[in-house]
Amino acid sequence: MSGEPRQLEIHLRVNSKRGNHMVHPLAVETVSTSDTVQYQREEAKHYRKRFPWLIPLFVVANIVMFVITMYVNNCPHNSVSCIASFLGRFSFQPFKENPLLGPSSLTLQKMGALDVSRVVHRHQGWRLITCMWLHAGVFHLLANMLGILVIGIRLEQEFGFVLIGLLFVISGFGGSMLSALFIQSNISVGASGALFGLLGGMLSELITNWTIYDNKLAALLTLVIIIVINLAVGILPHVDNFAHIGGFLTGFLLGFVFLIRPQFGWVNQRYAPLNYSPGRAKPKFKKYQCILWVLSLILLVVGLSVGLVALLRGVDANDHCSWCHYLSCVPTSKWSCHTEAAYCESNQLGNQLNVTCSSNGKSNTYYMQDPTSSQIQQLCTQLCS
Repeated sequence: MSGEPRQLEIHLRVNSKRGNHMVHPLAVETVSTSDTVQYQREEAKHYRKRFPWLIPLFVVANIVMFVITMYVNNCPHNSVSCIASFLGRFSFQPFKENPLLGPSSLTLQKMGALDVSRVVHRHQGWRLITCMWLHAGVFHLLANMLGILVIGIRLEQEFGFVLIGLLFVISGFGGSMLSALFIQSNISVGASGALFGLLGGMLSELITNWTIYDNKLAALLTLVIIIVINLAVGILPHVDNFAHIGGFLTGFLLGFVFLIRPQFGWVNQRYAPLNYSPGRAKPKFKKYQCILWVLSLILLVVGLSVGLVALLRGVDANDHCSWCHYLSCVPTSKWSCHTEAAYCESNQLGNQLNVTCSSNGKSNTYYMQDPTSSQIQQLCTQLCS
């Protein structure tokens, strides 16, 4: 402690003996001002907010990867027509092929999109991770990055970059794995699984630290409404809701493991002055927090292990759940949920290219000299859509 003089408080104790009153001074030590200040500093340090840098770095990495993807895509060279052609090789594929203002599916596949056939048959398991750093278009990128910034920065300030970084990556992996188990005919990209993992982590953090929050019912209701609305959007076509659900469940379980907070009583006790003696030692965590921690860790390890083994063995989860496909898309009179990869037959005669779609039988003739495979694939996609 500091060199300040210790404060002494003089109490007077009066003893009576045979009518004679004797006065004895009794010195009692109290907590010094310096002890109190040090205690307050240590306790404030425990609850300090960290500087968030990892989540913004993740956002920058996603933006950089999108720019690189568009550079590789090189629409003017590989496609018949492009949107925003003044951007040169960074211009976008036609709306009919990609309404999100982005690259072609072939480019995304080349850059590391989630392709189940390649994961299972070519042992490219790394696609379960790389797909979360790619995006299908500008709109897709902006929506995900805005959500990640709003939610992720708050969590990183509270819990630090290590825990939130792990939560982000593992949730993205969990979302990719569930998506691969149910959606096996199309490629998938995006950080939405990781984003929903952050949402799930926020929800479980609120539940496991329930006793230390004020206005918790209002916070819980608001968070649940946000999650339900975002999951409901996933039933639209061309939205991979299985990645959302998988990421959310993974993040929800990880929140009980990573985002558990000690009780206020334990914190006060830990940073109390040395001469402070509490009546009863406070436990760091409550019993329900420990129970949720153990159960969540078991469910997480078992779920990820079983899912990964099933995926690598080529299991199609739809064979074991006939109704689960409705979780990702609900067909209506306005749209269909049945999507297949476009396959076409093409014949080149001079500068005439004849393309026939195998799925709907449509055919068309194009006048092109030495078309590339990417150009033919784009024409095929437009013809089959």
